[in-house]
Amino acid sequence: MEKKRDPHSPFSDAVEAAEVPLEISEVGMAQIDTIRRLNTEIFDDPSVIKTFERDDLLMLLARIAETAVGFKVGYQLDEATFYSAKGGVHPSHRRNGIARALLYAMLAIVERRGYERFVYDTFPNKHPGMTVLGLNEGFDVVRAGYSPQYQDYRLRFEWTFDDAGG
Repeated sequence: MEKKRDPHSPFSDAVEAAEVPLEISEVGMAQIDTIRRLNTEIFDDPSVIKTFERDDLLMLLARIAETAVGFKVGYQLDEATFYSAKGGVHPSHRRNGIARALLYAMLAIVERRGYERFVYDTFPNKHPGMTVLGLNEGFDVVRAGYSPQYQDYRLRFEWTFDDAGG
């Protein structure tokens, strides 16, 4: 399958993936309450990730007309790999390309930071959209297995940046 994402597109092109006027910005801990609120509205869970004390923590917030509608949080897994730990789009704003725009934005930043790989895990029975998005965008499935903790199958998707020899 052909990779649809242009790995050399600038960060500002990420918002063009959305079908609505969208602003994506990198945010710090000052916006954590907004991200927690969105996480609760999307996943019915106030816990975003276990800890924000991570190397190279990256948090993105998507807004439409000053209203927060989505987020994406990730961090360094190892020197070569960046892990997208969590993200979501408010149910009332889904099917507008916002998740794709957040993914593109995070990929652009991560590539500029010099990582070789970008990975994320998803649970296809709980979040089929992220499975479809990963497959449609040309990500490779590099791991699959059952997670007793989440009582669901988990897939790991990986993107290898071209400059890293992938």
